[in-house]
Amino acid sequence: MHNVRKITDDLYWVGSDENRLALFENIHPLPEGVSYNAYLLLDEKTVLFDTVDWAVARQYLENVEHVLDGRDLDYLVINHMEPDHAACFEEVLLRYPKAQVYCTNKAYLLMGQFGFNLDNTKLIEVQEGDTLKTGKHEFLFIEAPMVHWPEAMVTLDVTNGFLFSADAFGSFGTLDGRLFDDEVDFEKEYLDYARRYLTNIVGKYGPHVQALLKKASGVELKMLLPLHGPVWRTNLGYIVDKYVKWSTYTPEEDGVLIIYGSMYGSSENAARSLARRLVERGVTNLKLYDVSKTHESYLIAEAFKYSHMVLVAPTYNLNLYPPMENFLQHMKLLNLQNRTIGLISNGSWAPTSGRIMREIIDEMKNMTILDEEVELVSSMSERDDEAMDALADSIKKSFEKQEKTA
Repeated sequence: MHNVRKITDDLYWVGSDENRLALFENIHPLPEGVSYNAYLLLDEKTVLFDTVDWAVARQYLENVEHVLDGRDLDYLVINHMEPDHAACFEEVLLRYPKAQVYCTNKAYLLMGQFGFNLDNTKLIEVQEGDTLKTGKHEFLFIEAPMVHWPEAMVTLDVTNGFLFSADAFGSFGTLDGRLFDDEVDFEKEYLDYARRYLTNIVGKYGPHVQALLKKASGVELKMLLPLHGPVWRTNLGYIVDKYVKWSTYTPEEDGVLIIYGSMYGSSENAARSLARRLVERGVTNLKLYDVSKTHESYLIAEAFKYSHMVLVAPTYNLNLYPPMENFLQHMKLLNLQNRTIGLISNGSWAPTSGRIMREIIDEMKNMTILDEEVELVSSMSERDDEAMDALADSIKKSFEKQEKTA
């Protein structure tokens, strides 16, 4: 049975929600599910924008058939060849063999790599600035490499200012019958999903996101239609501002993210002691996470959110506690920068965790490590009070310094 949403008189959402998938890209937990968006235009020519993941193929194909209502499909636009959006490519062409496919040259090459068969007579390879007229509508193709694959593009409906934005402006989370940003409480329901999606999937490619935003800045956009998450029709500036911050590695909030690793509770105790000291100094916007229990995709999203981090970790096998090392290496891979970091290390006979944390962070861009490092010996005691107070004071002062320079 079809399940579609009407966007305008001639444009329809034909995607589907998916709530059975446990891990996005087999990495990132999806307790909130995800939507796979695709769009179908009924102009003088019919245009289908992207396909969906194989898991929701049946729903998608029923939606397309229902909206076409006996008409043929003239064009299939592939903005992004990743399998969660292009898996049904051949299924569409089997049902609508006359359809011509619009995509970039790199997308066509990826089709072959994924084993898709495409008759060259049906393929139109587009470049930056190419257009397609379908009747009332004219579309402009804009290359968006590394947002977040090299073949990606976005498609602008020049007629009405609608941007089919591929993975840009997307979000985790099912839609549950709602489609538009004004039908949800985005800040409450989707902001954390959108941040975790962008920072983990596209976070490494901030300059490429900036390049796309620059291209779009000269256009009066009326709607953003991503391949995941809500469609933006009322408050576009809100999500664009978030993307500017995330892609320039600018903190959303002045606050402290405390991430700790602890084998037997001693390092956790130190993390909680520091949190208490910070609150006593008026620093109340803080969050604590156990690096062993929290999937690193959530930690990455929080690291992009807050201006300050404190990392608390013991030595393990003469090295850094493995879950903390995994997180730091992932943070470095995603190119996070412009943060102030405090360190609390712990060791019993050959402490190395503090040195290794410093070495990893030193390899990152524009990271400020506070001098007041706390070095615990097995567990925290009264002898560590002075060092803990000094670290809390240093974090407090760094906030005050930022406020003066803001």
